[in-house]
Amino acid sequence: MSEELKPPAIHFYPAGCCFKSLDDIAGKHVTVMGLGLNGGGEASVRFLLNHGAYVIATDMKSESDLQATVDSLNNDESLDKSRLTYRLGEHRIEDFENADCVIKNPGVKYDGNKFLAAARNIETDISLFLSFSKAPIIAVTGSKGKSSTVSAIYYGLRQSGFNAFLGGNITVSPLTFLEQTDETTPVVLELSSWQLADLRGRRLLKPKVSIITKIIPDHQNFYHSMLAYVNDKKLIYADQSKKDFAIFDFDSDPAADGGTLIENWGDIFAKECKATVLRYSKKQLPEGILGVWQDKKGIGKARLSTKILDTLPQDYEKTTETVLKDLIVPGKHMRSNVLNAALVLRIIGVSPERIIEVLGRWNGIEHRLEFFHECKIGKTTYRFYNDSAATVPEAAAEATQAFGKPVIFLTGGTDKGLDLSPIASGISDNGKNIVPKSVYLLAGSATDKMIADFKEEGISYKGPFASLDDILAVLKSDLESSESSEKESQKQTQNDNHKPEIVVFSPGATSFGMFKNEFDRGNQFKAKVKKVFG
Repeated sequence: MSEELKPPAIHFYPAGCCFKSLDDIAGKHVTVMGLGLNGGGEASVRFLLNHGAYVIATDMKSESDLQATVDSLNNDESLDKSRLTYRLGEHRIEDFENADCVIKNPGVKYDGNKFLAAARNIETDISLFLSFSKAPIIAVTGSKGKSSTVSAIYYGLRQSGFNAFLGGNITVSPLTFLEQTDETTPVVLELSSWQLADLRGRRLLKPKVSIITKIIPDHQNFYHSMLAYVNDKKLIYADQSKKDFAIFDFDSDPAADGGTLIENWGDIFAKECKATVLRYSKKQLPEGILGVWQDKKGIGKARLSTKILDTLPQDYEKTTETVLKDLIVPGKHMRSNVLNAALVLRIIGVSPERIIEVLGRWNGIEHRLEFFHECKIGKTTYRFYNDSAATVPEAAAEATQAFGKPVIFLTGGTDKGLDLSPIASGISDNGKNIVPKSVYLLAGSATDKMIADFKEEGISYKGPFASLDDILAVLKSDLESSESSEKESQKQTQNDNHKPEIVVFSPGATSFGMFKNEFDRGNQFKAKVKKVFG
């Protein structure tokens, strides 16, 4: 294996936090590495300034690239900006050597980084939060479904009367609400593998409930090893105890292999974990296995032990209860995510009836099969869905199947070292798949790999297109042409039965190069669709 393809070296951080208390931050010199645009860097700067630190915000991106964040900080009159220094477009080694602490960006590798090697102490926004909040933590990681799961849990908690908070990888730093938390305020954290790796050795993450959603190969351009990637995921339950709960997948999936010959990571997690283990499945769990599953009609069932049920405020007649029925959000994979949310709500004491009612009202989250626009061309209504957060091919393939009917499928983007074939195999005409009505490709290095797969499977496509403007212009022209043709046909058939058509943008790849990130990609897509399609 060549040097550049080795997995990142495992790094252990000292236990605890370099700050002994929040008051200890005052007067310290802290370098925030990675100001960024997603909120984490900005939140760290604000938090540290508000607690009296001298802050250097450094980022390899230029000030113009980070203008939105810089303006947000500079326009806030409540901040003492005399203690803030920007170092943009570069890193300086002395800013790391002389700092009492460096706040690390989770996407930066520790090994081989001379700046981090020079730091006396390294923390992250997550490690600071966990050090100083007494809130019970519900932590979620995985490859697919993390954001949907945490959002459904958070929604369910708030609707059930809990003063809950949501943060982490979902672009909200928990530092923004740390001082509003206490022992009574559940905090739901979405944690990426990188955020978890930055907690290794600290012994700070002890969630009351941990969940690992579906595991498939991801971020292999960073890890170059499925085992290294999964080992970071395992940190979510490393410091749990028997009084805590851990929720793992029960189903085997060949897509989980990643060259490891392991198709069921949930079994491995369950054997290692010290917490009380619950499982989730798309089919009924065997007797003796606690957790949730979907019956043949998609109804969500939960089986808990009498020991667990006896701790809950409601009386119960049976140890197996219905906890999920109708949902607004489409897709079988989304139902699995919401079912995990239902399990969390149940084990913290929400009644099954309330869970069914509350989660039945949840309408999903931004950038995950998000319905955002509807228009009419001729007599046909077109509904547009933004699934820009689908950055792995399996998620994009599932998006095409989520509506139970053929969709107009927009996909493609930048490669991150993944096997892209699940998209082609997931939409091919094999007698099992729902084949898209048409496929439009957005240009990128991942798209180039998709094209080879599509040709092998005999899948027709249009593109690749160099921009969203180009792809949407051709799409509109095609839809208008289709309506004109159909109008002529209807003169003969007199058939005016038009059901809505679905247009779904699910890239199955990253966004780098053409966009700042998947959220910028989704926002641009929504804005351009509304402009082009009125």
